[in-house]
Order: sequence, then structure tokens, then C-alpha cells
Amino acid sequence: MNPAEVVKQRMQMYNSPYRGVLDCIGAVWQKEGAAAFYRSYTTQLTMNVPFQAFHFMTYEYLQERLNPHRQYNPSSHMLSGALAGAIAAAVTTPLDVCKTLLNTQESLAVSSMSAGQGPGQGQGAHRHISGLAHAFRTVYRLGGLKGFFKGVQARVIYQMPSTAISWSVYEFFKYGLTKHQHNKRRTQTHLEAEM
Repeated sequence: MNPAEVVKQRMQMYNSPYRGVLDCIGAVWQKEGAAAFYRSYTTQLTMNVPFQAFHFMTYEYLQERLNPHRQYNPSSHMLSGALAGAIAAAVTTPLDVCKTLLNTQESLAVSSMSAGQGPGQGQGAHRHISGLAHAFRTVYRLGGLKGFFKGVQARVIYQMPSTAISWSVYEFFKYGLTKHQHNKRRTQTHLEAEM
């Protein structure tokens, strides 16, 4: 999914220079090579692990509070799912900001890299932002701590319905399959008892 994410984010940039998806793919391939599509791959993995950890821990914690008997309860599944997604999204926003910077190679950030170089590191020292540590330093230098939380509200708002729906669908099918298995066993036991 990483190449698709790179194209999506570059298309979403303000004043994106690309006319369409194929134009974006071709231009990135030609100017930056195949590596540009995977520049944020390790950052993506680094972000997904804590996201999923916070997501599942929060969902389970909220289910213990809102639905301690673990019955099928759509409203508790939706609320727990939405809040779990919101918290996971908020906590991992700094990594998402860095991933977006790696994917888009935003011109302001790239040009600032050469402006603040030390002796012997003038123009052209950094043509691309590469790696999570480099992205973290760039975000901090350009926006301070607040820079790591740019877009946190949009990220939370995007994740809440998605995770609420996902958990609700998961719990619905889990309930349906469990109920079916339970009924099947009950029928089998009843038939055996009659014999």
C-alpha cells in the first residue's frame, strides 16, 4: 500500500503539480526513482504497531467498562471502537506527520534542509528527506512540538467512524457465528438425548 499512499498524499498537497494519478506516478518515478515510493515504509510499520496496540488495548479496556458481561451490544461496540480509533490516531499523529513528510517531500521542508546547514553542507546537501530520524528533526525544526500534531483533528475524525464501523461489523459477525455454533450444538445435544 505504500506506493498508493505516496501518490494519494502527493495528489492531496496544496498546489499539487500533478494532473492525475498516472502523471504523479510517472513524474515521481522519473525524478526520484522507485525508492521514492518506499521512502516511508519503515515509518509506516513503526506507526502501525503502536497504532494497533493502542487501538486494541483501548477497545478492550472500554469494553470491560461499558460491556463487562461481553454481550452483543452494538452501541457499546460502536462507542468503544470510535474512541479506541480516536485515541490511537491521536497518539500516533507525530509518526503520521513524519510519514507524510517522507511521502510528499514537501518543497518547503526540503528547501529548509539546505538553508540551515553547517559549514561545508550548503545547497544540495539534502535533496530528499530520508528516514524517520531525519523527518523528526525536520518537523521539529520547522514547527516545534506543535508541528508533530498538525492535522490531529482531521486524523481523529477520519479514524472514529472507520474503527466504530469495523468493530461493530466484527462483533456482529462474531455474535452471529457464535450463536449459530451454539444453536447447532444445542440441537445436536437434544437429538442425542432423544435417542
